[in-house]
Amino acid sequence: MKKERLRVKKIKGGTVIDHIPSGRALTVLEILNVDQETGATLSILMNVPSEKFGEKDIVKVEGRELEEEEINKIALTAPEATINVIRDYEIAEKKKVQLPDVVEGVVKCSNPECITNASEPVEPKFEVISKDPVSLRCKYCERFTEEEDILEQL
Repeated sequence: MKKERLRVKKIKGGTVIDHIPSGRALTVLEILNVDQETGATLSILMNVPSEKFGEKDIVKVEGRELEEEEINKIALTAPEATINVIRDYEIAEKKKVQLPDVVEGVVKCSNPECITNASEPVEPKFEVISKDPVSLRCKYCERFTEEEDILEQL
């Protein structure tokens, strides 16, 4: 049986986000605030066969390099993702996303009674308990916020 290869046009410049868990490419687009109004040229591949992960998603965004805050948010939904910065059709930088040990101001605490959800000007702060699946513990009330709650917020 002949092995088929998936072929997608190279981009001149921008970012390729690879190794996104299957079905989460649309969440990554939400994180990047990309929609039909932005005018960005996108390539979205979903449920692509992967030897390492079984299936994966890939997102290519032309003409844009990601901010550190965006990369940190992607790490919450795709902790195995790789960010490839493309310049002149070549990979100029390649890095694996890394979920920091502490996450601040990105997601809300799942405890409605937490001080971070009150009218106090306190920014949510979490300790990362597990990176796969992602599990966070609030520094203030110690409630756990699990991957499902995180995905709903992103």
